[in-house]
Amino acid sequence: MPLTLDKTAVGPGSGRSRPPEKPKGPGPSGAEPSAAAPIHDQVYGALREALVTGRIVPGRAVTLRGLAANLGVSPMPVREAIRRISAEGGLVVQANRRVSVPDMTAERFDELVRARSLLEPEAAARALPHIDAARLKRIVEADDQIEQALQSGDVEGYMAANHRFHFEIYRAAPSTVLVPMIESLWLRFGPFMRRVYGRYGTAILIDQHERAIAAIRGGDEAGLRAAIRADILDGMNEIGASGLDP
Repeated sequence: MPLTLDKTAVGPGSGRSRPPEKPKGPGPSGAEPSAAAPIHDQVYGALREALVTGRIVPGRAVTLRGLAANLGVSPMPVREAIRRISAEGGLVVQANRRVSVPDMTAERFDELVRARSLLEPEAAARALPHIDAARLKRIVEADDQIEQALQSGDVEGYMAANHRFHFEIYRAAPSTVLVPMIESLWLRFGPFMRRVYGRYGTAILIDQHERAIAAIRGGDEAGLRAAIRADILDGMNEIGASGLDP
């Protein structure tokens, strides 16, 4: 599965040039990188965010130079970012130096779903006491964006808003282990889900987010755990192995 950046894909050997710009997107901890962050970390954050929100999808081949031109940086930080992400399981660097999204097998799919259904309810429960009014407002706004995307069939908009919804919850509590583990799971899942939603549309999705919001408002830890777990399993069970076909 060759790698491509959705909407802004750069083809093999692309020589497009444009003024350099700082890549945007969360860094390794999920926080927005500052303007003073090293360029390597900025590129890593931009590519990682593109993976978890599905903007990097299985599709056309691109070169490292093409990715660098697309981000407005030199190839060196892109090469380093790809090395770091491949160590996390998000990308595969082949013998011919082509970069690809790992294939999704039934076994890998099942393991990722099981891991998400175990870790994410726990992260949500840990976060619950830390969710203040300002954060709840952002969670509700993300859910509103999800609804708009579902109604319009906007796959990319859904992916971005869904990621925002979940991690606004999980990141409410300080975490150096649990949330990074979940981020790694989304890193591996994003490109595959983007392909599935692109093929079947957003009508297959079941939204459990209203239940989660109600549980947050009521301080209901058990209800929040149940809503997050149902949100994960309902969607994955609906898709099932049908999305694993090439």
